[in-house]
Amino acid sequence: MIVNNPRKYPGALDVCQVKTYSGGRALDFDFLTFDGPLAQRGIGVIAPFDLALERELWRWVPMEVSLHLARTPYEPVPVSMEMARLVSDQRHLAAATRDVLHVEPEVVAYLCTSGSFVNGVDYERSLCKAICEAGAPDAVTTSGALAEVLQQLGTRNISVLTPYDGDLTRKLHDFLAELGVHTVSSDHLGLGGGIWKVSYRTIAERILAADHSAADAIFVSCTNLPTYDLIEPLETALGKPVFTANQLTMWACLRRMGLPVVGPGRWLREVTPPADITPTTDFRPPPDLGLSTISPPPEVL
Repeated sequence: MIVNNPRKYPGALDVCQVKTYSGGRALDFDFLTFDGPLAQRGIGVIAPFDLALERELWRWVPMEVSLHLARTPYEPVPVSMEMARLVSDQRHLAAATRDVLHVEPEVVAYLCTSGSFVNGVDYERSLCKAICEAGAPDAVTTSGALAEVLQQLGTRNISVLTPYDGDLTRKLHDFLAELGVHTVSSDHLGLGGGIWKVSYRTIAERILAADHSAADAIFVSCTNLPTYDLIEPLETALGKPVFTANQLTMWACLRRMGLPVVGPGRWLREVTPPADITPTTDFRPPPDLGLSTISPPPEVL
């Protein structure tokens, strides 16, 4: 291969005229000199063994961010308080952290709402400590991210929707109470598995039913419950924040990395350090949501 006459066009990439030989024939053509690929920045993700929403998770991060997933060991139990405690074993989280450290994540997230709230606020903090002690440069949990945004926005009253049974849902109420946040209304789907199969229509209807006029915001629990495309229309309809598990987890990670928020959720864009955030009180009465305009995921409950 012979390279001749390197030149640069105004406003264009570097171009080289190249003479190369293919099958005994001389070919002249230009090769573009590219910069790239885009420098990668990583988030380590520790997910419960049953996570099925990786495709939604990627929608919450910008192009330069890669997600490096590790899973907790399989446990032959349904979604329940028992499962939440099994998948939040600190030994499992430490082992999963070590599994992703080689690719140099800037932060490691424990992507599980129930596992990070089931044993209370102090235990949630201990999970972050265990991840950092295993070698992570920084750590986030889903429930810790929830606590962070509620504190930043000054939220004191909240409505809740979960896919869990009543006992596990009450543990979320207890966690919120420890944070000084009152659960003014709550609903739960009572599912023991297959949470990722619930349709958008079902989730939207139950969020609307769970809302209360006294609630400053709504939290939809569980990283396995699809919510991405519901957030914007529901926030518009209800005039208040609709926080979801994957949204908050990735928000907390990106915030630590100094990267902008990606995806729906206009209230989260207000929570940027070091600004002081006050609660939003100018709520509009909810218009007709138009549920028929929301496309469901392929699986429908």
